[in-house]
Amino acid sequence: MELSYWEHKSWFSNVDFTIVGSGIVGINCAIRLKEKYPNRHILILEKGSLPQGASTKNAGFACFGSASEILSDLDRHTEEEVVQLVQKRWDGIQRLRNLLGDEAIGFELHGSHELFPLEKPQLYKNCLESIPYLNSLMEPIFGQKPFDTSNNCFNFANIQEKYITHRLEGQLDTGKMMRSLIQKCLSMGIPILNGVMVEEVVESNGKATIKTTDFEFVSKKVFVATNGFASKLSKLEMVRPARAQVLVTEPIKNLHIKGTFHFDEGYYYFRNIDGRILFGGGRNLDFKTEETTEFGETQIIQDKLETLLRNMILPDHPLKIERRWSGIMGVGAQKSPIVKQVSNSIYCGVRLGGMGVALGSLVGKELAELAD
Repeated sequence: MELSYWEHKSWFSNVDFTIVGSGIVGINCAIRLKEKYPNRHILILEKGSLPQGASTKNAGFACFGSASEILSDLDRHTEEEVVQLVQKRWDGIQRLRNLLGDEAIGFELHGSHELFPLEKPQLYKNCLESIPYLNSLMEPIFGQKPFDTSNNCFNFANIQEKYITHRLEGQLDTGKMMRSLIQKCLSMGIPILNGVMVEEVVESNGKATIKTTDFEFVSKKVFVATNGFASKLSKLEMVRPARAQVLVTEPIKNLHIKGTFHFDEGYYYFRNIDGRILFGGGRNLDFKTEETTEFGETQIIQDKLETLLRNMILPDHPLKIERRWSGIMGVGAQKSPIVKQVSNSIYCGVRLGGMGVALGSLVGKELAELAD
């Protein structure tokens, strides 16, 4: 497709900063760039009708890591690395709340609870015994001891008698959050062009040529914020896609469950939303199949989610599934995000490790700061 004079002049000439990806990271990057450089020409490109990947498909958890997840991370990372990562998650949520306000993102602070299935008594024991250690590690971040135990007040079945509760974890409305981010972006005069598939970014003479399926143009700097799809553009082999499958029930009469919940080291997670239960996870059942950039659901994971929903979360309770979907995350051997300059004019902010809601705002800001 040849661009008209008007199209080229209005959108694709003298572009200073192009952001690829209109999710949490991409929009926060654009907002920060506009704050720093109010007179620069900034453009966001998005391949989907809505932000693809995970930004509009996640569970809306404002979370920082359950007890078992942090202990698992400590097996592969140093204490300092784990503390730094939890600090980034905390800072990211505070930045998001301050940027948009709690009402605009539907933020609610009900705490979170980690459940332990009966068949995992050793994990339960290890986590209970580790609470004093985890609290000493995390207290400098939160200003208080975040972990405690709670009784099974929601009457879940087939679990150990106590939850491990994180008092400061919350939940938000993913749709409200992304609509608010998009509205803020547009109000600052930053255009978002949907349906533009970037196929390649080529650097030459200190600038980048962005090649899409329909046209190409030049930008002084390019910021790749496509997370799970990052390896296609930034050649970062340490970022792998990870599909997350989710379902939500129809409204449930007199639903008393409130808060966010995790089990199996964070591989399963559920919450209340609009009188329903939203439940996702299970990629640990089939890591190889779920390492994909293709959206979709599989029988093995969907059957497991339904079984757990009926036997653990809402035992002996009639329910119907209203909707199923999937999102694509970016993961790797290390859980810390990659925020770096790839070449003279190309930068990336990717590998959010399933914590995009918590990390995205901070990673977007850090990505923009690289433009100095």
